[in-house]
Amino acid sequence: MLTNDAALVLFSGGQDSTTCLAWALERYARVETIGFDYGQRHAIELAQRPLVREQLRGVKPEWAARLGEDHMIDLGLISQISQTAMTEDIEIVMQENGLPNTFVPGRNLLFMTVAATVAYRRGLTVLVGGMCETDFSGYPDCRDDTMKALQVALNLGMDSRYKLETPLMWLDKAQTWQLAEQLGGQRLVDVIRADTHTCYKGERGALHDWGYGCGTCPACDLRARGYRLFQATAGR
Repeated sequence: MLTNDAALVLFSGGQDSTTCLAWALERYARVETIGFDYGQRHAIELAQRPLVREQLRGVKPEWAARLGEDHMIDLGLISQISQTAMTEDIEIVMQENGLPNTFVPGRNLLFMTVAATVAYRRGLTVLVGGMCETDFSGYPDCRDDTMKALQVALNLGMDSRYKLETPLMWLDKAQTWQLAEQLGGQRLVDVIRADTHTCYKGERGALHDWGYGCGTCPACDLRARGYRLFQATAGR
């Protein structure tokens, strides 16, 4: 159901954030996007963002009318204060604490805080993020409890009534592909396959059935397995 609320979507140019952007465009009369350059190893995602935004305008005429401004924020300080496989060209491994070294401590907390600051200035009341604790790498800042606590903190600290929406929180990757199809049909699925970027290593050499990527990093593994299950479930 379309509402008059205005939303700001954390939009990286990847599969999950693109699905969230489509979800928001289906629900809110005005939608803006925000992206972050934090020195990520897969900076190719930043180059894909404007292309994906334009592609979504073509999926449905009403989405084109609702999609508003994009905001790019320089958060290079993240790469200065953290040493991870997301910000440095090092091997992706599991750490002693049970988390992969692709975990960037505090990243989503900072993203949401900066997004709330922009939303405050722009008069946007809903913050939408692709955090998920179903098919994920175990990042603690992707958990539902984290987002709920952050919503309380942001509303207290800014004397506001933000609503943090995480439409993928309880979906596995196959269900995320299915949601995209429900929102925008095969056209949106094709946009996600060909134009979004998820691979941690920034690989865009060959187009696989599930999209571009190295095929071996955790992000590619989740995306590929999810796509194939989505296809199998649909009987394709």
